[in-house]
Amino acid sequence: MSYTTNQIIEKLRQFKVVPVIALDNAEDILPLADTLAKNGLPVAEITFRSDAAEEAIRLLRANKPDFLIAAGTILTADQVVLAKNSGADFVVTPGFNPKIVKLCQDLDFLITPGVNNPMSIEAALELGISAVKFFPAEASGGIKMIKALLGPYGQLQIMPTGGIGLHNIKDYLAIPNVVACGGSWFVEKKLIQEKNWGEIGRLVKEVIDLTR
Repeated sequence: MSYTTNQIIEKLRQFKVVPVIALDNAEDILPLADTLAKNGLPVAEITFRSDAAEEAIRLLRANKPDFLIAAGTILTADQVVLAKNSGADFVVTPGFNPKIVKLCQDLDFLITPGVNNPMSIEAALELGISAVKFFPAEASGGIKMIKALLGPYGQLQIMPTGGIGLHNIKDYLAIPNVVACGGSWFVEKKLIQEKNWGEIGRLVKEVIDLTR
């Protein structure tokens, strides 16, 4: 199924949290996805920081058709094509690269590009994009910066990622334009490597209980 931008935003608003996942072993996505889904979080941003990303997306799409899947840390045209062919619903990039945005638009593949200043926001708006990732959130001024940017750019729908945890996620989500926050603390690579699904489940439940 292919979603519109508005449908994805609606889903993200329901989830409130997006697990940002880095895998060494593609097969680990299935027990991880079971753990996420069991706790009411059928969404995953699988980052292309490892070679396992493409296969993990493929496995997740085949086994969990209802999952909302983002391909994260997309930096190249080749990765865009791999992400689309493996079944991702949309792309998330750390920064704003007009060539990558235009390629996604040519392929009819939704993209949420990273921004953290007026220049990159205007570049996104120029290409018709108002749903953006704010990255790295805390290092770029966090909540204060987002609120300042929303003065002139009130049409933005924002997914902040970077430096967000239990201590501040509710403050981010209190901003109406923030649709969801990305985070990796509850799906840490070490816990995935150890196949510690019980601890991941506990951490997921903790963040869900806090945000819903």
